[in-house]
Amino acid sequence: MDDVDRLPAAPLAEEALLGLLLPFWQLVIGAFVLVVLLLSVRRLARRGRSRMTTALLVTAAAIVGFAVVGVLLQG
Repeated sequence: MDDVDRLPAAPLAEEALLGLLLPFWQLVIGAFVLVVLLLSVRRLARRGRSRMTTALLVTAAAIVGFAVVGVLLQG
């Protein structure tokens, strides 16, 4: 018997379909996140300068915190 006969057949059509759909769903999720982000920034900007400063500081702290956690978990 050849080695090819013993290997299970890979579902190539299924992998190809998922390969085509994956970027589409990433695009849909990214677009949804962008819309929500723009709406929240618009609402925050209407509330005034002091709220924007606080929001920027909180966002910066969150970014630094995620970066530190990422570095600590990485190695």
